[in-house]
Amino acid sequence: MELRDLPSVDELAREAGDPLAVDAARAVIERAREEIRAGTDPGDLAARLREELADARRPRLRRVLNATGVVVHTNLGRAPLAEQAVERVAEVARGYSNLEYDLAAGARGSRQDHIAAILRRLTGAEAALVVNNNAAAVLLALAALAEGRDVVVSRGELIEIGDGFRIPDVLARSGARLVEVGTTNRTRAADYERAIGPETAVVLRVHQSNFRVVGFEERPRLEEVAAVAHHHGLPLVDDLGSGAIAPVEAEPTARESLAAGADLVCFSGDKLLGGPQAGIVLGRVELVERLRRHPLQRALRIDKLSLAALEGTLLLQLEAPERIPVLRTLAQGTDVVRERAERLAAATGGEVEETVGRVGGGALPLAELPSFACALEESLAAPLRAAEPPVVGVVRDGRLLLDCLTLTDAEAEEAASLVAAARG
Repeated sequence: MELRDLPSVDELAREAGDPLAVDAARAVIERAREEIRAGTDPGDLAARLREELADARRPRLRRVLNATGVVVHTNLGRAPLAEQAVERVAEVARGYSNLEYDLAAGARGSRQDHIAAILRRLTGAEAALVVNNNAAAVLLALAALAEGRDVVVSRGELIEIGDGFRIPDVLARSGARLVEVGTTNRTRAADYERAIGPETAVVLRVHQSNFRVVGFEERPRLEEVAAVAHHHGLPLVDDLGSGAIAPVEAEPTARESLAAGADLVCFSGDKLLGGPQAGIVLGRVELVERLRRHPLQRALRIDKLSLAALEGTLLLQLEAPERIPVLRTLAQGTDVVRERAERLAAATGGEVEETVGRVGGGALPLAELPSFACALEESLAAPLRAAEPPVVGVVRDGRLLLDCLTLTDAEAEEAASLVAAARG
């Protein structure tokens, strides 16, 4: 085929009879021109137009089978929702709701009222506020409590986590001024004491999230930092990050933080809590109220669908935490994972390999979760990522590992069928 043989955009689009055909035809013909100039034949343009139209209608946000062994995988959507949470979302989404309407009073209400009581019950907090993620929670707390004034924080806690989120940057955007204390590896309560002055508004404690300092290191207990802050009449804000409600190994819980003296606690909803993306703030009534009344709160507030999913998750935390997928995955026995890997290996002709999973999401970075994977040929990695649904595993030492820690029994069976299809 030569350039002069190409149909016009209108001619190619007319054959399809599709409202999206003009843009799709323009893309197909442009690529065909490039291929002809490169000396290759573009082939059946009508077929390519149909593929282009199908691709235009294909959702980009898709369900994925997580075979990486990372339970709270940031790139794969973090915590999968429990069925009860999904049902709450569907119920609220398909019609109107009392999002900001007080049914008893027949007047305007607050979206915060739907989850405040259960958060207080689960954590012992006086008050609660929910925004759209934990970065927003920290930003709002600092803006409401310390704008134009100093915030004291340990150098060892000036962390950067996923996608360039840095504590110093959040402080700057809040309008507060950063005052660093201690060193990267050693900070003492006396360092906080010496740094506090007339312009100090907040003492900030930050969970070290996805790293740990080991060896020659020292960090004061939260009770010690709280004692210093309260001696000077200052609030202590504790950014917990991962959001454990119930104990998960050595991860601090919100209840423990409040009991140790934190005045405000911030954490994520989509990590160890096992819910949707959200930033949760708990603590003293007067401080939470200052956050609620700050102008940023409206810009950062949680949407109704995330709120419904969070409510469903919190109800399970109260009544049946074992039904929350993240907690269920972390609690499963190694023998269960091994048997799943054996079944997958038998179905695919693979080999069972002992491996190590991770909690992920910045929680318990040193924790190793004993696991088992089905090892397959590395050449399957790309075809499985292109499958429907895609399967994402780990390529290591020339093999593709499908880690069965993060696959359910049903997903492992689904993965076996997709492996067979990928091999043709």
